[in-house]
Amino acid sequence: MENQQQNFFFQKIVTVTAILLFTIKIIAWYLTGSVAVLTDALESIINIVSGFVGLYSLYLSARPKDYNHPYGHGKVEFISAGVEGVLIIIAGFLIIYEALINLREPHEISRLDYGIALVAISGLINFIVGYIAIKIGRKNNSFPLIAGGKHLQTDTYSTIGIIIGLVLIGATGYVWIDSAVALLFALIIIYTGIKILRTSLAGIMDEADEELLKEVVEYLNLHRQENWIDMHNLRIIKYGSILHLDCHLTVPWFLNVHEAHREIDVLSNLIKSKYGTSVELFVHTDGCLDFSCRVCLKNDCSVRKTSFVRKINWNVENISQNKKHDAF
Repeated sequence: MENQQQNFFFQKIVTVTAILLFTIKIIAWYLTGSVAVLTDALESIINIVSGFVGLYSLYLSARPKDYNHPYGHGKVEFISAGVEGVLIIIAGFLIIYEALINLREPHEISRLDYGIALVAISGLINFIVGYIAIKIGRKNNSFPLIAGGKHLQTDTYSTIGIIIGLVLIGATGYVWIDSAVALLFALIIIYTGIKILRTSLAGIMDEADEELLKEVVEYLNLHRQENWIDMHNLRIIKYGSILHLDCHLTVPWFLNVHEAHREIDVLSNLIKSKYGTSVELFVHTDGCLDFSCRVCLKNDCSVRKTSFVRKINWNVENISQNKKHDAF
């Protein structure tokens, strides 16, 4: 809950920053008349809309589980990021439209010094806020913050390009450079929006996160316990900032219910020590079978049927399969 409150608070900062920067860019556009600066201001409108959408999604995702939402409301974060991705793409096409019109009918650009200064200030603020948003988002597993932060940093890169374009216009007097710069960064903006939309759809569809799976498996291998004879059918699903992890854990068949549950507690505490308390763990315990002896690391087993053959190192492929491991 503390992480969710932190996410919500910083999203407020992102939204207020977007409103402030939009005002600065509109002033810069009014002073210069540059279509490239106007494109930057148009993207800031998208920042404001996505900021409020992000706020609402984080508010919903922080709500506790209820009868209708037994897994919580975290999925709304992916929907929010998807909306932001679509808005970014729309902004990119609007920029292309404005740039093409200006390319046909170029107009004079003035007061470049003021425009460059204001755009540079807005770009610096965007980068700092975006960097912090990504850092907090990754720490708290908040996709809206990560998506918003990447959007802000992309906005910064486009701002740098616009500044370069304005400097070249001042040096050469070629006003067509203004539209050319706008077109170039419109394509970059559209590409960013497509990437955010793709990641959002992956989250909604519960697509496997290969990097996260690999990280979890390596961590489990490193801290593997003697009674953890086998682990399989491991799955990880993200619901906003909450991770749902479920698996089958094979333990010695002679452990009673309380002893088997203690093994699950050890596994749960291990996962939460790395990924925080916003982890839900569902573990099904299996009793070992005769063929399990060949991969069992337990030294003092009095009921061993066959000799130990080899240790099976868990990896993403074998730990995700719904079958127990065998040495052969």
